Amino acid sequence: MAEKVMKCGVKKQAGYLYFIDKQGDISRAKMARGGEKKKKKRR
Repeated sequence: MAEKVMKCGVKKQAGYLYFIDKQGDISRAKMARGGEKKKKKRR
């Protein structure tokens, strides 16, 4: 279960997932959406 530790005042943008990385910093990653297809790698 997750626990809220503190409020830090981060302004969130729509379409991004926010998380705490290995160094303990707040990071963000663009969220994948169902309608978007990933490009296939050519071999």
